[in-house]
Amino acid sequence: MNSKRPVNLDLTKFHFPLPAITSILHRISGVIIFVSMAFLLWGLDMSLESEQSFNSLLAVLNGFFAKLILWGILAALAYHFVAGIKHLVMDAGIGEDLESARLFAKLVIAAAVVLIVLAGVWVW
Repeated sequence: MNSKRPVNLDLTKFHFPLPAITSILHRISGVIIFVSMAFLLWGLDMSLESEQSFNSLLAVLNGFFAKLILWGILAALAYHFVAGIKHLVMDAGIGEDLESARLFAKLVIAAAVVLIVLAGVWVW
């Protein structure tokens, strides 16, 4: 029996590097975008159904929770877009070493925060 095998695989005990965190967040934001398509398609359907349903959609979208959901969707989209560009640049062979990966991860987070704040200002 191999006694060097890990005993505790608690993910909260691991310390992931910043590039790994940005990659995991990229996947999570993709899932959020996929799930939010139901909300967005529902809104599109309501907006095209009739003038009355369009007006009721506007009333719904003026609510706090709808604005919060919309901001969350836009935040996921902004992060996914910026991180996707980073992945495309890395697919071209740029920034594959550890130092560049850390720099790109910091740039992704900085750009995403700026875009998320701008999306929040636009929504509210």
